[in-house]
Amino acid sequence: MPGIAEKQMHSIAAQRICAIRGPSGVRSRHGARQLTGLVIAATFTLLSTGCHHQRRRASAPPPPPLHSQSSRRQAEQSATRADRAPIPAPQGRPDFVETGMASWYGPSGHRAADGSAYDGTGMTAAHKTLPLGSIARVTNLTNDESVMVRITDRGPFANGRILDLSESAAKQIGLYRMGVAKVRIEAFANPSASTAGKWCVQTGAFKTEQDALDLKSALARRYAGSRVIEFAGATGYWVRIDPLRHDHTEASAIMAWIGNPLPHVVPYLVRVN
Repeated sequence: MPGIAEKQMHSIAAQRICAIRGPSGVRSRHGARQLTGLVIAATFTLLSTGCHHQRRRASAPPPPPLHSQSSRRQAEQSATRADRAPIPAPQGRPDFVETGMASWYGPSGHRAADGSAYDGTGMTAAHKTLPLGSIARVTNLTNDESVMVRITDRGPFANGRILDLSESAAKQIGLYRMGVAKVRIEAFANPSASTAGKWCVQTGAFKTEQDALDLKSALARRYAGSRVIEFAGATGYWVRIDPLRHDHTEASAIMAWIGNPLPHVVPYLVRVN
């Protein structure tokens, strides 16, 4: 289908042909030569301009990917591969031993306390006070099965629990089907873990948001300069206070002052790093 430019060229050619023919409509030799040249010129113009309906192709290359997103994705993938790899048992005596009830948690996807993406297939665990990055042997005292895990998250925030295992770690020691079991934790010093402890207090879970907001207001007035936040969790509303210097002594004093404001509300001393 001819375009607008092509129609205009045909119109101009027709007008010039009429002018060459003259009023009598008789074409001369000179006029014939002019007509031939006009047709050739019009054809060349149409071929060089092309149809106006032809789509233009982009010549610019696509923008490069964002380095920040790529670097973060690579770091998360590397952390996931490291967590899935078997952890060799350290030599020597453990630096920390604790016995109590453990459970397991999931699903995958949330951000762990050390900044990595929690992966239930990794050999990891959550503990409230062990330094992040610590290596621990967890033994199910029901069947004497053991597994080596890396501490990457904080928790569990359930009364009477001392450890949350990843799904795969729980399956390895037979705790997955049981849900909860008594375990022994033997933790070993990790050279890459920070030795400067930073502490906070987390308390909950409140059944109503207003109860959590009331405690948040009281803490903010009593401990001016400290950071106090209130947030919703899976089991209710929580309040967390970060002492000004993240000092262990000050955090312990805050936990003692909070006490148990309600029968179902428990304060926890938590290490930040």
